[in-house]
Amino acid sequence: MPEFTLKSQVPDFSLPTVTGETFSFDSHQKEHQSWHLIIFFRGAWCPVCVSDLKDLEGSKGFFEEKNVHIITISTDSVANLKEMVEEHQLTMPVLSDEKLEALKEYGVYYHGEDAPYEDHGEHGEPAYFLVDEEGKLLYQQKQTSPFGRPSTTELRKIVQYIKKNMK
Repeated sequence: MPEFTLKSQVPDFSLPTVTGETFSFDSHQKEHQSWHLIIFFRGAWCPVCVSDLKDLEGSKGFFEEKNVHIITISTDSVANLKEMVEEHQLTMPVLSDEKLEALKEYGVYYHGEDAPYEDHGEHGEPAYFLVDEEGKLLYQQKQTSPFGRPSTTELRKIVQYIKKNMK
């Protein structure tokens, strides 16, 4: 499982979106020259994840003012994610990683059939990566369960703190 240190170059990924397009992180980053908050979430079936995504949507303006683009990724199917996006009117990119490509590249924990406890079947666990305009890691947090993930308020504080204290 890959381990990143701060200022490590994060991997590129190309994944399907709920709109039927393919999202390339590298292309998006070159186009926008901004920081990115990459968020892995469990799935459309997870009420805590949906609540978190709705909170992020409500704070999207804050992140945009700080020149931070939010990208969300789940191992859930495109169809399930599309239904969730439509129901909750989410406007940030929501990507499906059913083949676990980005999940593995980023070292995100996967709750597979070999997991020591039952938990809604197989799925990726929450993880957060804040990346600068050059693709270098500024912050990361990976969970092995649904608990302990940062709230939107905490993510806002993290972005503010790092922006204020950049060397």
